[in-house]
Amino acid sequence: MKIEEVPQDLKYCEGAVVRDQNYAVDEEGRYHMVKSDGWAPKNEALELALEDDKDKEERSRMTMRTSTDFQGFELPLTHQASAHCENGAISTLLRYYGIELSEPMIFGLASGLFFVHLPFIKMSGMPVTAFRTFPGVLFKRITKLLGIKTTTSRYLSQERAMKALDHVLIDQKTPVGCVVGMFDLPYLPPEYRFRFNGHNICIIGKDEKTNRYCVLDSNATQKVSISREDLMKVRFAPGGTYPLLGQMYWIKSVPEQLPDMKTLVLKSIRKTCWYMVSQPDFIPWAGANGIMYLSRRIRTWEKTMGARRAKLNLAQLIRMLEEIGTGGAGFRFIYGAFLQEAAEKTGLSFLNDYSIRITEIGDLWRDFAYKASRIIKKRAGENYTYDDLADLLQVIGEKEKTFFRELAEAVR
Repeated sequence: MKIEEVPQDLKYCEGAVVRDQNYAVDEEGRYHMVKSDGWAPKNEALELALEDDKDKEERSRMTMRTSTDFQGFELPLTHQASAHCENGAISTLLRYYGIELSEPMIFGLASGLFFVHLPFIKMSGMPVTAFRTFPGVLFKRITKLLGIKTTTSRYLSQERAMKALDHVLIDQKTPVGCVVGMFDLPYLPPEYRFRFNGHNICIIGKDEKTNRYCVLDSNATQKVSISREDLMKVRFAPGGTYPLLGQMYWIKSVPEQLPDMKTLVLKSIRKTCWYMVSQPDFIPWAGANGIMYLSRRIRTWEKTMGARRAKLNLAQLIRMLEEIGTGGAGFRFIYGAFLQEAAEKTGLSFLNDYSIRITEIGDLWRDFAYKASRIIKKRAGENYTYDDLADLLQVIGEKEKTFFRELAEAVR
């Protein structure tokens, strides 16, 4: 995706402090992070999902409450936007200890790129499709790789969870990452709130007088604050794919010297390739196999589910692809930016060629999302079918399998 192609379809984000961030290339093929106001295909998928949402009535009563004024104890950390929430939270925690790593480098070193389609695990009653590793894995992998000691905790008691947060934040003067549910985050537009319990934010301060916390959310354009009541609510949000139990994580210590970057880059690339192409045929839902598996399944949706249900499943897939956790195309672009930066850091110039190739694959994922949205919202002259989508997924799956096999061979 080129910089001038980054969509700016402002709709649900109007008046909000949240925005999408996209990695796109300039005329010379260099990656940059570019702010986006939204994308029409994603908005159209969201509209269909909201029509059939069981939380529609509750959402209609919501108001967006955004507070950027904060006075109280605050750690010296500036806000930085990022394309993906967990990358952003990790970056904040690392920066506090003087470790400056770009978002693509964090994502690439943690081998975050993946694909899985799980029809036996549901979100909002529909199969889960993920284009990255599961929430929490990035933090564990990157800190282990760098030799950083960390702690992750969960709690049965909400009060105990909040006291533990205050202890680490105020007594130990340490920023804290929290995994939260999105449905009750007050500064999100109501249309963007759904029961996804995998959003990452970083808590860097507290006002004891007002009982408000200072939050760095990489999806926001600036610092925001949240009340103690709201923070406790989102830390123990019901629903979602798994219980949150007030999950929080933080860094305890960092090594005096980081490992050799070239060694880490090569190791992480090999691991990413292994995740994408190592699965045997009897595990059809993961890696490049999973893309082929989704291709086969999507051909049958309209016949087995009926037109309405098939469209809802397609809308869910677009949201997973383009909204929830950055999405498939977005993660391919982040990985392309990682390979480009890795080429500079290691001197392995051939990685630039692979950066170009994964960017082209990301463009195919964007094309898939666009065509899927046209099926949802048919217009005159547009005759895309589920078979067309399945054919495109087949091409993407084959390209990703070839890409990661050849990349693995190149860095062996």
